Amino acid sequence: MKKLWLGLLLFCCTSLNAGQFMQPDNLFPRVKFITSHGEIVVELDRSRAPLTVNNFLSYVKKNAYNNTVFHRLIPEFVLQGGGYNPDFKAIDTLKPIFNESGNGLKNQIGSIAMARLADPHSASSQFYFNLNDNTSLDPGSRWGYAVFGQVVSGMEVLEQIQQLETAVSEKLGWPDVPIEPILLKMVLLLPQE
Repeated sequence: MKKLWLGLLLFCCTSLNAGQFMQPDNLFPRVKFITSHGEIVVELDRSRAPLTVNNFLSYVKKNAYNNTVFHRLIPEFVLQGGGYNPDFKAIDTLKPIFNESGNGLKNQIGSIAMARLADPHSASSQFYFNLNDNTSLDPGSRWGYAVFGQVVSGMEVLEQIQQLETAVSEKLGWPDVPIEPILLKMVLLLPQE
C-alpha cells in the first residue's frame, strides 16, 4: 500500500511537468533558440538541475516560448526573455519551481539561468543568458540564480544582440528594453544523439 501511495503521489506531483517525459534518459538534452538575429544551441544539464531543465522543457513542449521577446538587455550582464509576447502581454506560466542554484553550475558567460523575483523559489518561465561572468548571481550567503545549461553554438548571436540599443519603455516604464524587438521565434528540442 505504501508503494502504491508513493507512486500515486509521485505521479500527481509530476504529471503537470511534461518536460520530464522529453528525452527522459538524456541528461544533457539540447535545444535550439531561433531568434530574429540567428540561432543559439544550448546544452541543458539535467544531471545538476533536473527540476529546472524539466520545467524549461515543459514550456518548450507547450510552445510557450514561440513568438515571444527578449524584454531585458544589459550589455556585459544579461539578456532576459521567456515572459512576454511582442505586445508585452505575459505568457501563461506554470507553478514556480524550487531554486537549484546550489548545484555547482556558475553564472558564467554563455550560461543560461532562471530569472526570479526576490523570493528565491519564484522562478517560472523567464530565463536569461549570462553575457559575462556574473559571480554576483551565484549563491553565497544568500540564494543565487539557478544555472541549468550552457551555449554550445551561437555565442556570436549573443554578441551581436549585445550591441543593440536599449531604453526605458514609455509604455511599461521598464529600463533596459531593446528599442528594436529581439524576437524569440521558436525553441526546439533537438533530436537525441
